[in-house]
Amino acid sequence: MTRGLSRLVRYRLVIPILRNRQPPEVSARGVMVGVVCAMNPFVGAQMTIVAAIWAVQRLLAPRWRFNVVAALAWTWITNVFTLPVVYYVFLVTGRAMLGRWEGMLGFGAFRDELDAALAAGEGGWLAAWDIAVAMVELWGAPMFLGSVPWAVAGGWIGYRWSLRFVEGRRRAARARRRARREHAAAAPRREGAR
Repeated sequence: MTRGLSRLVRYRLVIPILRNRQPPEVSARGVMVGVVCAMNPFVGAQMTIVAAIWAVQRLLAPRWRFNVVAALAWTWITNVFTLPVVYYVFLVTGRAMLGRWEGMLGFGAFRDELDAALAAGEGGWLAAWDIAVAMVELWGAPMFLGSVPWAVAGGWIGYRWSLRFVEGRRRAARARRRARREHAAAAPRREGAR
């Protein structure tokens, strides 16, 4: 299972960053936008939010580009497996920020309520809206407020990591190409010396 998960992460999250031919900052911004959008409690709307940000960015700030493929891929860090834990962390963080320690749910009770909220959607395009309304009724502002520091920190960390990653890979690729050119240029000299 870990091999399959490792492969999935590589092909869905890392490869879109590596295949981008634009400057490293564009890829890093894509990761940042994807992580920020992933770290919000709008179930099922993260990819739509990325598309909306991309459309608005193209109109209002066309010079500030980001890799939309990387952004879409990185929204999947919150998925069906990570969702209960991530949302519980949002709720606990939000309640701590508001100073509301009384009536704190345990993770098991939270997971049961979350399952009920996720079942609220009737399918189709309105399912995300139905789920968001159910979550607001259950947890309200604490969950939404608690997601903000995680979105900011996650976006910043994602940007810094991916920028270093892409720049390092590009430097290594340039060094390999330079070494091949030097080796190819030295080959005729070696032949002539014989």
